[in-house]
Amino acid sequence: MRLSRQIGEALADGLTGKGPQAAARRLARLLGADAVALADCERLLAVAGSLDPAAAQALLVETLDVLEPVTAPPLRAAPLVVSGDLAGCLLVSGDVSDADLAEAADLVARALDHADLVRARERIAEADLRTLRAQISPHFMHNALAAISAHTRTDPERARELLTDFSDYLRYSFAGTGDFATVADELHAVQTYLELQRARFDDRLDITVRIAPEVLPVPIPFLVVQPIVENAVRHGFETKPGTGHIAVRGFSEGPLCVIEVEDDGDGMDPDVAKAILTGSRAGSGRIGLANVDKRLRAVYGPEYGLWLDTAPGAGTKATVRIPRYARGVHA
Repeated sequence: MRLSRQIGEALADGLTGKGPQAAARRLARLLGADAVALADCERLLAVAGSLDPAAAQALLVETLDVLEPVTAPPLRAAPLVVSGDLAGCLLVSGDVSDADLAEAADLVARALDHADLVRARERIAEADLRTLRAQISPHFMHNALAAISAHTRTDPERARELLTDFSDYLRYSFAGTGDFATVADELHAVQTYLELQRARFDDRLDITVRIAPEVLPVPIPFLVVQPIVENAVRHGFETKPGTGHIAVRGFSEGPLCVIEVEDDGDGMDPDVAKAILTGSRAGSGRIGLANVDKRLRAVYGPEYGLWLDTAPGAGTKATVRIPRYARGVHA
């Protein structure tokens, strides 16, 4: 079991880099083979042990031609089929049974399939993040600059502070430092955003931020919390008279990090909230919520994501639940 896991880890980047060589060595140990080779559809990529390169290359060509296991003593080979497509070939030398060869080829194919899936998820996440950055609200930027401008004569000191906040917010939102940030970094950006909104609403926006220390270093996908807060402001308070309140909370639930954004704004019908998260409600104006949910599920799995608890006139509570420790997730 341990060797199987290590083989999967070695093939995390597919049949590229140094991983296949480590995978070949571990496969040789797992099978008790004299030699093991991994190949793509053209050539040998990694060899553990001693075998005749010319004989191995000939057997590779024959195996890929017939698309089934081939024996040419002392060598045997099996094709690697990943998601219905031919990906390469596994070659072994030594006393290895048909069943063990087939099981080893299946193990390698599943590892390559998983690697393809992870890379596809990463590409989707990167594309979604680019889309979300493109959606950073021109509406907010216009209103933030208008609020700063309004304070330049009446309160120049606050105008300077707000301009610094605005610069910090943009720097963080368009940073190219990676796909993940810490909860602390995300919430610092959110507090900066909310200070700009407070100035815009003439301090009619009441803000509470309470974060448990143990979740501050938890890595989280970049720009997850801010779109939730922006939607709370835009759709909770822009048409509501009087003072509005937004509470941002972060805490742990066993192995989970939980972040809640709750407002006492207008709320919405639960069916509308569900349609927004699935992306099936076109023109809802809810910036990035489906994007956020999609990225969370792509990174952590379908059991995680974004939940909306809401009703007309009852405000909205958005909840993000993610693992505090997730393999491959680092800020």
